[in-house]
Amino acid sequence: MKNAEIIAVGSEILLGQITNTNAKFISEHLAKLGINVYFHTVVGDNPKRLLNAVKVAESRADMIIFTGGLGPTKDDLTKETLANHLGVKLKYDDQALRSIENFFQKRNRVMTENNKKQALIFSGAHCLPNDNGMAPGMFFIKNNRTYILLPGPPSEMEPMFTTYAIPEILKRIEKVEQIESRVLRFYGIGESQLEVELEDLIDAQTNPTLAPLAVDGEVTVRMTAKHVSDDERKLLLDQMEEQILARVGQYLYGYGETTLLNEMGKLLKENNATIAVAESLTGGLFQEEVTSIAGCSKWFKGGIVSYAKEVKINSLGVKKETVDKYGVVSEQCAREMAENIRKLMDSNIGISFTGVAGPGPLEGKEPGTVYIGLSFKEKPTKSYYMNFFGNREAVRVRSVKHGAWLVYNELREIGKM
Repeated sequence: MKNAEIIAVGSEILLGQITNTNAKFISEHLAKLGINVYFHTVVGDNPKRLLNAVKVAESRADMIIFTGGLGPTKDDLTKETLANHLGVKLKYDDQALRSIENFFQKRNRVMTENNKKQALIFSGAHCLPNDNGMAPGMFFIKNNRTYILLPGPPSEMEPMFTTYAIPEILKRIEKVEQIESRVLRFYGIGESQLEVELEDLIDAQTNPTLAPLAVDGEVTVRMTAKHVSDDERKLLLDQMEEQILARVGQYLYGYGETTLLNEMGKLLKENNATIAVAESLTGGLFQEEVTSIAGCSKWFKGGIVSYAKEVKINSLGVKKETVDKYGVVSEQCAREMAENIRKLMDSNIGISFTGVAGPGPLEGKEPGTVYIGLSFKEKPTKSYYMNFFGNREAVRVRSVKHGAWLVYNELREIGKM
């Protein structure tokens, strides 16, 4: 059992009514067992299309895992379709049938005849009990191919898979070559440039493998190693990471599922520093992201959303002559906003965002024009000009990320001193 495919059965997934979280859950657990998942398939409640999906899966996988279609209604047709295809008979599992009958008795409900259908399993299959619902699952092997049938609701599928299906898989694996991934997060370098820097490593990849991915103005590299030994997997990942960081380490800010703002917060806390923010085009997005981080009260003082010109002047103390001469979308305005919010909030650091999110221009400047001010106590206040691409929301998100990156970099340099 080296390669698996997951087939989710249910028209509701194709209609976008629910998300297929089952495939993610199963894939994560199979990776720990060293079983490759190369394909996720979703098919509606249609026997012909399901049969076609099964035949395709059989051509490329030695384990096929089904979720959904085990219920009592006519559109629950997974096991019937698969039984016909495999040429096996369906029989009632006595324990499963008693469990279903008890389910209704405990709730003082009448059990309709069609509910008995859920207790049917393949002749010769190992029944996987459902401790959280009615329909049992199945573990069945034919022609050296493994078929695992699981219910669709995650509350039933997840415990069934971990408690009953995984032990059956482990019985049939001689050695477990586990798969382990490590995600490196980079900012300030584009995906294409990163790929150029790592091109020879990507071309020569075997174990670990490398997978760059660009998301919202930043880039990740997922390294994936496979080995039976925990220590060897770690060593493989450490060695590859060392090679990557020797080339692009200046752009690394974190690992896994962390964020730029979270890492900025860690450095603020380590340096016993606080930050305050003055926002214009970002409209409070920086503060929203910051306050979603647990413990931010130790390093975040507060902020002002100064969207209107008069708020910048009256509340933030930006000089009227600065606004009249340079406009609100300017490096001069950004510097005063950052410096004044730092003083107003009695903070170590002040950051500001002013610019044009779009869709139209402002003060003769095109959408995507952004100025970020950065004021550190006892250091000259700086202003950074950026030109971000994308729609209004993308410009706001990238502005916030870039601001966090600027603070992170400044603090990182202080830590090196």
